[in-house]
Amino acid sequence: MTFLSILLIAIASTCQAANTPAGPLRAGAAKVDITPDASDLPRQFLGILDRIYSRAIVVDNGTTSAALVTVDVLFMPDPMCRRLIERITSELGIPAKNIVLAGTGTHSVPMGRAGQVPGPGTQIEPGISIDDQIVASVRLAQQKLQAARMGFGTGVSYINVQRDRIDPDTGRWWEGPNYEGTSDKTVAVLKFESLSGEPIAVYYNYAVFNVITGTTDLLSGDISGASSRYIEDSFDDKVVAAFSLGAHGDQNPIYFQQTMDLRDIRIKEYAKRGEDIENAMPPPGGTGLDRRNPAVARLLNQQKQMILSMGQLLGEEVLHVIRTTSREQSTLQLHAEHKTISCPGRERTNTGRAGFAGTYKDAGPVEMRLGVLMIGNVAIGFINGIPYNEIALRLKRESPYKNTMLATRVNGMSGAGYIPDDASFGHYTFQVLSSNLKPGCAESAIVNGIIDLMP
Repeated sequence: MTFLSILLIAIASTCQAANTPAGPLRAGAAKVDITPDASDLPRQFLGILDRIYSRAIVVDNGTTSAALVTVDVLFMPDPMCRRLIERITSELGIPAKNIVLAGTGTHSVPMGRAGQVPGPGTQIEPGISIDDQIVASVRLAQQKLQAARMGFGTGVSYINVQRDRIDPDTGRWWEGPNYEGTSDKTVAVLKFESLSGEPIAVYYNYAVFNVITGTTDLLSGDISGASSRYIEDSFDDKVVAAFSLGAHGDQNPIYFQQTMDLRDIRIKEYAKRGEDIENAMPPPGGTGLDRRNPAVARLLNQQKQMILSMGQLLGEEVLHVIRTTSREQSTLQLHAEHKTISCPGRERTNTGRAGFAGTYKDAGPVEMRLGVLMIGNVAIGFINGIPYNEIALRLKRESPYKNTMLATRVNGMSGAGYIPDDASFGHYTFQVLSSNLKPGCAESAIVNGIIDLMP
């Protein structure tokens, strides 16, 4: 095929996308409780701190429909996403490419972790699997479709901070709050309401790791779970607030000291047993913590309080944006595209969590799946991975659409691991050292790849 032929096909495809007919917007939303019984939790888990949900927003313009689905889990592996997308398409008629299915990244839910991945038979209630519950949330949202209008706005929240920093004592890279580092504070908010002004749903995007309550070993939706519950309660539960995880690969909660203090306690406890974990990945959850220790108990209780505090702060900013967003659309286009990109891969050959350069050998190419869902003039770019913050900032700078966001951990999980921007490959932090990507490819491939999909 000649270059001219390829160019003509590309132009024709773009024109077709741009000319997709607009139609009257309908929107519906629902949430379904997917909290397992405490007796069914893995042995490590000590109980339930707060309940977890599958939240779904379905939009329709008379020509096609789309679904935004977020589930309070770390992530959903590829096989699970394939099952769910196939069912949503076959049972509800929503095109596969129009489905944005994501985990909220909470580190306090066993589902989605290696060895604890929910399969079709994993039951939440007798006879009902987690797959059934997630599909049910989309079905209920579809059944609630009503004439609607949509608005988009942005605000700012200061509950995140870059976590790549030079340790002042050692002079080496380590994890901690870097107040001078890149950190996008933007909260992007997509609101849906009835033509009479009654709230239907909100889809909000922010970049922060949901890791506050991971060491409590209690089931929790973490910060985003608290935030969504706060927003929903503010509307007497007449709205569904679905959280979308932004480019959070280098973004910790700004107040994360309890976890650091608990890590120091564990390091000392393991050292007494002759095991050095000071520069290693800590054991999962709160393994190794003596919960009878008053200092440990105090720190764990502070973590429980912290997710409520941060959830309220983030939720309040979402409410502020909802109140101040007035430009709305009731007739719009829906358009979606996907593609797979590939970057050179590497395999690490030395160990150590952070502070020292990694050594590597060549590995096979690493694939990442990208997509765009256009809802009117709002571009939701997405990726099945964990990119650094600067990648999303560059996407928003270069996007032809002012209203652009980047959603992550969508429709599966890439084998890339963390996806640093080009400049951050010089940071010897655990995210960079553990990345399966060679430097110099992913940042531009992601940004250009997503923009190429925009009509």
